[in-house]
Amino acid sequence: MATAKVVFATITGNNEDVADIVAQELEKKGVEVSVEEISQADPEDFADVDICVVCPYTYDEGALPDEGLDFYDDLEDVDLTGKIYGVAGSGDTFYGEYFGLAIDEFGKKLAASGAVKGAENVKINLAPDSEEDVQKLDAFADALVEAYNNK
Repeated sequence: MATAKVVFATITGNNEDVADIVAQELEKKGVEVSVEEISQADPEDFADVDICVVCPYTYDEGALPDEGLDFYDDLEDVDLTGKIYGVAGSGDTFYGEYFGLAIDEFGKKLAASGAVKGAENVKINLAPDSEEDVQKLDAFADALVEAYNNK
């Protein structure tokens, strides 16, 4: 059975919702999932699972979550070769070009650690409360499982 760790950062609760939706879909696909808030997580934990998911928010004009900076920096010291990763999160389109920038930055950091991108990044505007948002996140989780199964 595949295992996954979903790590999230949130102020408003939106990214906890994103993480929960992704985790539920992974569990429906038979994956054993743990979900953890980013300040309580350690990138080393990703070495113990098959699928690594980060759900960060983007603060203001492209800033990473303050409580996720150590996690982000510590990803440099972890070898995730052969792991499947995905990044999804909520943001605010009000910030234009900076919308969801932290999602892209975490994706680059995970790729640099040797992990393989299992799904395209998903950026949700504000809360994931529409059927379309849920479908995007379900498809994201499905792609991660498919990437794991095909590796």
